[in-house]
Amino acid sequence: MLKAERDSRCVLVFAPIGRDAAASAELCRRVGLSVEICLTLAQVLEGIEIGAAAVLIAEEGLFGQDLSPLFSSVERQPPWSDLPFVILTSRQEQPRVAAWRQRLVTSLRNVSLLERPVQAITLTSTVQAAVRARLRQYEVRALLEARDRAAQQLEALVVARTSELEEANSQLRKQMSERARVEESLRQAQKIEAIGQLTGGVAHDFNNLLMVISGGLDMLDRQTNPDRRKRLMDGMRQASQRGAGLTRQLLAFSRRQSLAPEAVDLERQIGSMRELLDRSLRGDVHVRLEFTPDLWPIEVDPGELELVVLNLAVNARDAMPAGGTIVVRAENVPASPSAVGDFVRLSVIDTGTGMPPEVKARVFEPFFTTKDIGKGSGLGLAQVHGFATQSGGTVEIESEAGRGTSVILLLPRSQRTPAADQHHLIDLHLTRPTTGSVGCVLLVEDDDEVAALVAEMLGQLGYEVVRVASARAALGALANGRVVDVVVSDIMMPGGMNGVDLARELRRRRAELPVLLTSGYAEAAKRDADAEGIRILPKPYLLTELAAALQTARGQNLTGEPSTRAH
Repeated sequence: MLKAERDSRCVLVFAPIGRDAAASAELCRRVGLSVEICLTLAQVLEGIEIGAAAVLIAEEGLFGQDLSPLFSSVERQPPWSDLPFVILTSRQEQPRVAAWRQRLVTSLRNVSLLERPVQAITLTSTVQAAVRARLRQYEVRALLEARDRAAQQLEALVVARTSELEEANSQLRKQMSERARVEESLRQAQKIEAIGQLTGGVAHDFNNLLMVISGGLDMLDRQTNPDRRKRLMDGMRQASQRGAGLTRQLLAFSRRQSLAPEAVDLERQIGSMRELLDRSLRGDVHVRLEFTPDLWPIEVDPGELELVVLNLAVNARDAMPAGGTIVVRAENVPASPSAVGDFVRLSVIDTGTGMPPEVKARVFEPFFTTKDIGKGSGLGLAQVHGFATQSGGTVEIESEAGRGTSVILLLPRSQRTPAADQHHLIDLHLTRPTTGSVGCVLLVEDDDEVAALVAEMLGQLGYEVVRVASARAALGALANGRVVDVVVSDIMMPGGMNGVDLARELRRRRAELPVLLTSGYAEAAKRDADAEGIRILPKPYLLTELAAALQTARGQNLTGEPSTRAH
């Protein structure tokens, strides 16, 4: 039961499901806030009537409840009051939930939404800001009460003091207006600083990559020496791969990249990277692999896992300027009270310079880096954090200055048996020029330059290509009985009909016609594509990746024998 004499500056916490209430209350107390946990909505209403600085609510606690008393309580607030609510939301975006959430925001008025999972500093800073705003409301209340008392006294002193009261009110309004103006200027300055840091970091890296590609193409036209042409081509290829990697890191940090989790044999996967790791490190840096016997398989995206391990190895190398040893260790972690479910602990340990506490506290921030300009984007560990979180695991760092660093990932155990490694089983003869056609592709791509390149790649694979620029044009091209073997379509296109819509319509009209979708931002339509059972090939892709995707789409076996069709 809430106490009537409780401090009106207390934060009410209502999260009846799980440990959110206790955890949130503890975080708030650590930053000096007074907290009261409410077990029911009725206790929340009682606390609001007594007085509260802010209300922290987990939205699932409101599902199915009659919220009209809460809305009425907000409506009854005096003019000076605008009680702040901080609501922890989920990722549910169904129309009914979205409509319910919009009504909640409209009715409670002063609402801050935090989508989980939320970092501790984000939660505490948001609640602190809400409390500060509430305290300013209390100041306004005190000022209004003082003004009322003064008005009563002035009424007793009659007309002689009326002008003095009006002047005092005028000065008060000016001060409040000036304070609001200064606060708004500060918020705008903070926004500009954050945007400048973001765009500056990305622009710097991408301009370097574009310089390699554009300059390389310019020099390629002028160069006749085969060895130098090959070096230019290799440099441009590496720059494009770095650009694709930087994009993956950005999407990983924002948790919007498309992952394709599967059962992975961690020892075999990292063992196959040994040559790549050795090439990426200096001769005075040694890698030691330590895997416990009977290591469980894990459920992750194997490509993103390799990128994470490579990022961590390169970071460890840079932290050991005088050389040293990198230990990559993996061990099983059975379920326990602190870990729900079975996990595999993957640790990358170095003997380098380590990190002081102020650096360690910021390592997962985007664009934060201790490396020289041009030596790092500040996205490596942010990408690691995004990968671990999206995979259903966690990541933490143990480090002390002068004593090395350990990056520890907990990755979920897979209940499936890893498939045999098929990365090198693609029939490579499909990537060589051929004199005979292996089929006809209807290419749907609105970007002329991309379409020209993809048509060239398809021609290299032996396909005849018919290109159209929109989904509706594709349906028109097929309406006259044209025979094609596979449709390759971009997802995002003009005209109101995207690639998924096209695939859905083709499935209705010609169910036997395979469709392969491509996208530079696969997450935009991944859910719809998965529902249709259609594979998405993310851009940019290599010729071998296109060949493999076409094999899968057409249901070919690994010998590369094309499916038959009637002409």
